[in-house]
Amino acid sequence: MCISIFLCMLDTTVMNIALPAIQNELHVTLTNLSWALNIYTILFASLTIPLSKLAEKLGMSFLYIIGLIMFLIGSSISGISPNLAILILGRGIQSLGAALLFPLSMTIGINIVTIKTRKKVIAALGITQGLAAALGPSIGGILTQFMGWHSIFSVNIPFTILSLIICLSTLNFHEPKSNEGNDYLGSFLGIILLSSLTLILTQGRSWGWKSPAINLLFFIFILTFILFLVTEHYAKAPMIPLILFKNREFTGSAISIILSNLFLVAVTVILPTYFTHIQHRTELEAALLITPITGMIFIMSPLSAILLDKLGSRAIILSGFLLMSISYYLFTHIDMDNITLVIFTCIILGTGYGIIAGPITVLAASNFEGYLLTASQSVAGVLRQVGVSLAVAIFLTGLYGNLSTAKHNSINYINQQVNSLNVPKHQKNKIRDNSIKSLNNNLNSQTPSKHFSRKLIKETIDKEYAKQITSLPSEPSKIQEREIYLRTETNVKLVFHKLNNSINTTIKKIKDYANRQYSNAFINLYRVSLPFLIFSCLSCLLFPKRKR
Repeated sequence: MCISIFLCMLDTTVMNIALPAIQNELHVTLTNLSWALNIYTILFASLTIPLSKLAEKLGMSFLYIIGLIMFLIGSSISGISPNLAILILGRGIQSLGAALLFPLSMTIGINIVTIKTRKKVIAALGITQGLAAALGPSIGGILTQFMGWHSIFSVNIPFTILSLIICLSTLNFHEPKSNEGNDYLGSFLGIILLSSLTLILTQGRSWGWKSPAINLLFFIFILTFILFLVTEHYAKAPMIPLILFKNREFTGSAISIILSNLFLVAVTVILPTYFTHIQHRTELEAALLITPITGMIFIMSPLSAILLDKLGSRAIILSGFLLMSISYYLFTHIDMDNITLVIFTCIILGTGYGIIAGPITVLAASNFEGYLLTASQSVAGVLRQVGVSLAVAIFLTGLYGNLSTAKHNSINYINQQVNSLNVPKHQKNKIRDNSIKSLNNNLNSQTPSKHFSRKLIKETIDKEYAKQITSLPSEPSKIQEREIYLRTETNVKLVFHKLNNSINTTIKKIKDYANRQYSNAFINLYRVSLPFLIFSCLSCLLFPKRKR
């Protein structure tokens, strides 16, 4: 069960860091390539609950095996995809498998153990979810660096086969099936509701937040949300029993799941992009730099789950969000070139999220049993996906907006600095073009330190020497000619040397300014988010007080 959950959640974030490599090999735009990401998110989020309800009727073990097979087929297709269409097809099949595997892994895993060990199992499954989401960029970076981008999909194959073998030999395929009525309208509305929401979040930036398509999706989302609530209230066998939200532990968990995943993924997805695009580190270096986050999640999740009964849910959730807030504050104030400080900040973030991730799945399960337990885990899984989607939508939109502003400011600065140079117009144009070109490529790339050719310098010397000779009142001697030439050569070379230094100083100023602008484009995301993260600490009040 843990293997399946790990693979499902891993594939929500593993692709992000490999996007440049996939884009270069398949020769596609980033907008088109984003559909390989979005198809997984949309289908996973919108079909998780309907498919888990279907599994209750047809048999959870049977549908679980179907889910594993679909995930295996999808991973295989994605792993050999020669073009974008095949990759999107593979990811779509993968997501259908994940929509079955994720909720059923939770439900089957909980149902096969005793009540006494239930909390430990739920905690283990919850920890696996958090680890997978955090490890995605790291694993993606390492695999892309050493084995190519296809490996981020094909690596699923042996683990899925192993899971298939284990499940075929251990699962009970004769378990009782649900005889409850069907909530076809609720299922249909739920799919439309979640599909429209994830489309808004994933396509808002590329389509435009004020575009007719997004406005229509907003209208559909609001309308279906209202209809869905009404339908579920009167349904005899609702797809999402609204009674779940009368439980304070579940409601608090639902909010905390969204918020904690939103602020975690905002770092694990955005920070590797900063390392690779601004600091121009390799995918492997970027992956290793955020690995401390994963390490602390692995350590703190089980510890906080153990401390849940002793400290209470309020104290645990509050301390987790406070630590995440501290990490965001540090990201806006530390020197991001200082690896030690970056790692220290990542450790704090991982500790904070780990403290939340351990107990949150246990709290979401509350004391539910039967169909309520299945529903609670399905909803928790969808909310986790909503948190991830929100992070990608909000932070990538903010990032692209900030980068656009940074580029605009940098171009204005380039024009200002180049215009102040005392060099010929064609030389200014060349420097301006090269500087603007570097904004789109590597700001830290080496630029020539000598900007004038030997031929130009020689021609200038000869021209200046000729002027000096013709200005003399009488014919100079050979010795005088030699002296005049050497003096002219020295003066011209000194002028060009000063111009070179002036140009190099200007280029350095431009690079430093552009680097600051682009760094601030990333850092400002966390600066703006910090008040919202601090406000998230109040979610602890949704949980009931600890019984003394």
